This record gives sequence, structure tokens and C-alpha cells, in this order.
Amino acid sequence: MTIREMQDEILRLKKEKDICILAHSYVAREIIEIADFTGDSFQLSVLAQNVSAKTVIMCGVRFMAETVKILSPEKTVILANPIAGCPMAEQMDKDVISLVKQQYPDYTVVAYINTTAALKTICDVCVTSSSAVKIVKKIENDKILFIPDCNLGDYVSKQVPEKTFKLLQGGCPIHARVGMREVNNARELHPNALMLVHPECVPEVVEKADFVGSTSAIMNYAKSSDAKEFIIGTEISIAEHLQYECPDKRFYSLSKDLICPNMKSTTLVDLYNAVNGTGGVEIDLDTETRLQAKKCIDAMIKLGE
Repeated sequence: MTIREMQDEILRLKKEKDICILAHSYVAREIIEIADFTGDSFQLSVLAQNVSAKTVIMCGVRFMAETVKILSPEKTVILANPIAGCPMAEQMDKDVISLVKQQYPDYTVVAYINTTAALKTICDVCVTSSSAVKIVKKIENDKILFIPDCNLGDYVSKQVPEKTFKLLQGGCPIHARVGMREVNNARELHPNALMLVHPECVPEVVEKADFVGSTSAIMNYAKSSDAKEFIIGTEISIAEHLQYECPDKRFYSLSKDLICPNMKSTTLVDLYNAVNGTGGVEIDLDTETRLQAKKCIDAMIKLGE
């Protein structure tokens, strides 16, 4: 079966079985081409709420599928590849953060959306990379315990200097591996290009960027900009997707090491197997976990209004 034949069969089965396919922007192009929605993780979970399909397949990682289930408990939620996890989401658990909360009892616990459902149950408010600054500014408390990404936390703290931040050593190992050597090399190779980076990158890289934003914000900036060349400081697939969408522009990855093995683990074959019922794993959250985790998401939505 060719890629095109498999895509066509997925589209046929999706329609026949009333399935909605969600694809995070970091997954392979052949999946994105046939997904119902593509975007950042929280954006996808919100979109899933409003579809009539009773089954949703997430082509991404586990915490994203969990967020879909939190917001759409009546839907069957399938993670296309059962082993697709997120090192950042899994590096801190309830026990660790419960102990930290005891040390900082007067701090509001702000959880990046890239956390497990279990960890969200003991957090006060959730944020995305695009909403973090706005949400934190609106929190009444001036003491913030930001988890798990210390790089995103550092970026937010510099935008909200009037508040006190406690950051823990955690974050995305893929974004964090890029340093000034890669920045200098990319600038030398592409002197006319604008550098767009994700705030999960280390502070010195963020400081050298021409634009800092979420994956969707980076893509929107590149598409609408009059500039013709861009260095993309996030997962390597974004430069590829942008090149397809803007063939008149040039896109260069900040580093060849910006590859997320967990995102790349979901293949078109995984999606095919999930759609035909022979693969994937159903996400099941007990009622207490789901409702407790939803509280910090609801707080984010309220503060974001």
C-alpha cells in the first residue's frame, strides 16, 4: 500500500466510523495532510469539544490525549501510538510537587499544559506557551511556583517582573539542547533570516531571537511576515511544514538536533491501525482525576477571558 493509498483508506474509514483526527504540528507531514485539525495541544483539545464525532484520535503524545479526555469525557479518545509520551510532562509527579508546595505554601502553582492529568490535579491554574504571560499577570497572587519548564518560566518571569517566581529544574530536553553555538552558526549561514524561537529554549537563545512564541505563533508570524528567510527555533518539522505552505520563502531549522523522538514515533501506519481498530490505546481517566485536573484548566480559561 502506498502512502497515498493508506491516506485514502484512513479518510474512508474515518468517515465511515465517525472519527475526528487531531494532529499536533510536530507530527509527520503525511498525517497532517489528512487530519481534521492541526495545531498546538490545548488548541486541539478545545476544537475537539465542538465536533460531533464520538471518537477522537490524537496524533501527538499522551498528555495531549489526556487533555482531550478532560474536556470531552463523553468521547472515546485514542492515542494513535501508545508509547508516545513527553519527557517534560512526565519528569515531575504529584508526590514531588506536593512536597514542593509544602515548602512554598503561599505560592500559586502554575502548571504548563505539558503536564500529566495526575499532576494537574494539585495545581491551581494551567497555561499554554501562548497564554502564560497573560494568565500569570492576571493571577492575584504575586508569588508563582511555575512547573515544569524552567525555561518557559524564566521567559514569563521576565515579562512579569513585578512577581516573584520559583522555578524548578525541568523542561523540554529537545529545546534545551540548543545553545549559542547553534545560534551563531545559523546566523552566519543565514545572515538575512529572522530567528523565531519557542520559549522552551534556554534563556540566552530566547534573548537573541527576533520573535519568541508558541508553535502556532511562530508559524503565523512566518506566514504573515514580509521577510523571505527564517531560522526556526523549535521542532524541526515546523520548518518543513512552513516550506510547504510558503514555497516563496525559505526556512532553516536552528539545529538538526531539534527532533522530538516521541512526536516522530507516531506514523501514518499507527494512525491507520488506530482508525481500523487494531492499534492505538484508549485514554481512560477516573472521574475524580478528570474533575480535579479540569479545575486548573477552567481557571486558565476564566483568566484568559
